[in-house]
Amino acid sequence: MAASKNTADAVLFAAPRFLRAARAGDFRTEVFMSTRQLTSLQVIGVRYRGSRPAEGDERALDAYAASGVYAAAGVPFTIVEPAMPEHRRSDDEPANLGLICGAIAADVAAAHRAGRAPLIVGGDCTHAVGVVAGMQKAWGPKARIGLVWFDAHGDYNTPGTTLSGMLGGMPVAVCAGLALPQWRDLAGISAPLPTDRILLVDVRNLDAPEEQLIRATATAIAKVDDLAGPLASLAAACDVLYLHIDSDILDGALVPNHGTREPHGPGLSEVCAAINAVMASRKVGALAVVSVYGAGPGSPVSVASGTALIRAGLESWARHGGA
Repeated sequence: MAASKNTADAVLFAAPRFLRAARAGDFRTEVFMSTRQLTSLQVIGVRYRGSRPAEGDERALDAYAASGVYAAAGVPFTIVEPAMPEHRRSDDEPANLGLICGAIAADVAAAHRAGRAPLIVGGDCTHAVGVVAGMQKAWGPKARIGLVWFDAHGDYNTPGTTLSGMLGGMPVAVCAGLALPQWRDLAGISAPLPTDRILLVDVRNLDAPEEQLIRATATAIAKVDDLAGPLASLAAACDVLYLHIDSDILDGALVPNHGTREPHGPGLSEVCAAINAVMASRKVGALAVVSVYGAGPGSPVSVASGTALIRAGLESWARHGGA
């Protein structure tokens, strides 16, 4: 299906209606959102590694477009590519990440306003902060947003727990309000995600201090093949979910040029089944497939894996609908 530039065909993936009913006997408010059929898609292609252009590695975006995978949902789609505001770049890299994430957030929010389901591709895990910010802008301050994090790593480190110093190992902690507020603030996150609205899936390689931090929070951890209970609890507590997939959740043989590939991981069939389980909640409002290296030895295998993950996500999203 050819990409559509007409926003008029997108109105059926409408912004959720909020029905607020205070619980008897207290002042809490529940927000209910109805399922929406997927009728139009906004592909948000991120050609960056962190805040820098991914020079020599198009993050698999050209390969995805050539493959036709964006048509897998059977709905019209458009493609946008956010850009770093270079005139605002500084020596503070977390702040720079906030700026590129702010551009991503603007595209996520614009997609929702236009009635398009946001699919974020390319980029890496640092850009998840922008997706959360965009969802907050789109769904409103009272929406209970949940994060489902498919990854071989927790990405829950802070500057105080990290063993490597990699900012790419910190975005979940940033979203949760545990580290680097300039990154979060410049991205546009108005309130950190409560840790009981975060579900980490697989995370087979956690740094010891990172795991200690996670265990001190209300964040849940689940195996790819044992999602039912934790996912049901998260879905019940949230109005809309962000499904984030780092391709390194797959066994390293399936992403051989990934910079943080890990052995002993699940195969495509297992991960695709888990994707379907999350989509079956009918609460997914944004989907990201990131960190697919489009250049270098092994790239054809990695790109094929990334394409398969996107296809599985889109087909399942179209089948079940979302928030």
